[in-house]
Amino acid sequence: MNLSKIPATVVTGFLGSGKTTLLSNIVKQAGNKRIAIIVNEFGETDIDSDLLRSCAIEGCEENNNEVTLLEDGIYELPNGCICCTVEEEFLPVMKKLVERREEIDHVLIETSGLALPKPLVQAFNWPEVQNHFTVDAVITVVDGPALSDGRFAHNHEQIETQRQADESLDHDPSIQELFEDQLGAADLIIISKNDLVDADKRQPIEKTLRSQLDDSVKIIGIEKGEINPALILGLEAASEERIESLHSHHDHHHEHGEHHHHAHDDFDSTVISLGIVDEQKLLQQLNDVIKSQNIYRAKGFVALENKPMRQVVQAVGARVEHYFDRAWKTDETPKTEIVLIGKKLDIEVIKTALQMAEV
Repeated sequence: MNLSKIPATVVTGFLGSGKTTLLSNIVKQAGNKRIAIIVNEFGETDIDSDLLRSCAIEGCEENNNEVTLLEDGIYELPNGCICCTVEEEFLPVMKKLVERREEIDHVLIETSGLALPKPLVQAFNWPEVQNHFTVDAVITVVDGPALSDGRFAHNHEQIETQRQADESLDHDPSIQELFEDQLGAADLIIISKNDLVDADKRQPIEKTLRSQLDDSVKIIGIEKGEINPALILGLEAASEERIESLHSHHDHHHEHGEHHHHAHDDFDSTVISLGIVDEQKLLQQLNDVIKSQNIYRAKGFVALENKPMRQVVQAVGARVEHYFDRAWKTDETPKTEIVLIGKKLDIEVIKTALQMAEV
């Protein structure tokens, strides 16, 4: 029987910062650790959780013996932001994990792109959770290429333009404030996609981040999401013990009586379902709709003609990546499903454009 508290690692960061890729690599290299994962996804389709189930990163075999996800060990919170639904959605999942505590060595929690870490960490002080779990660390993943361009996220300008045009957001923390709140809650900062950042820009990025962090918070730059799990798991930060002393921008807005409103409330999310598609046509149409619509994030699975492998497509702003992650299973019908997140999306226009790639 497991008599000690089970460590939980909270991974936060903006949309497209590289959280899922990081978690996939952790799972791949976890050795004998038995891991449960909670994924807070923005959208109707569990793309991130499916990627984690199949260890879907380039070069990762689906049946790799080192993958130690528990059977039925991924829990999805698909409705909105975990920071707003802690009691309604997060607590019931943690109660389920309490029932399985003898099977679990570690819990990984991936928040949605606009989530605030503090309310989630505060929940670990609730008696139902506190008696069994502790926050091993809060890890904030930041987008290296975006920071090198002077942005908080790859799509910062688009988001900020929309925010300025929406009077209902005057009281809400800005994108900068949200970024600072994610940094403030962190025990460790991961700069992702460091290989896409010019060598002479890496030190200035770290210097900028360091100016906003406590001296105890370490910064690590990684490439392709690859990192030794020993640098992430087992930090024993017990973040819940200090979280009440952390004063965030979000707290400030509430203290001044401002309406409880979050940036994610104004995002549109849709799933486009297609059959078999032509790869080049799909990529071209996807690029076209990203340019013509306020699409900040796209992620999904693609079924290609005469290809036995499932393709993963991910887009952040104008940057589109794609790779094969595994073969289609015998009990699966190959199909294409892409989740798109943005503002004031014309769903019919997007759907019509992507349907042109079907064969």
